[in-house]
Amino acid sequence: MDRKYQRFTLRTSEELLTKMQYISSYYGRTKNKEIEQLLKKHIKEFENIYGEIKPNKIS
Repeated sequence: MDRKYQRFTLRTSEELLTKMQYISSYYGRTKNKEIEQLLKKHIKEFENIYGEIKPNKIS
């Protein structure tokens, strides 16, 4: 695996985690990969509205 991944702890309700498990299983993904897909989708939608986020512009 070429990319380096950073750890991120997410605190959420048991209900949300259970629902995420159901959805991720439905798509054949781990919960982690499902959350990653959701993040990518959200970032893409944001950038479509407000423009690309350049890594050098993030403070």
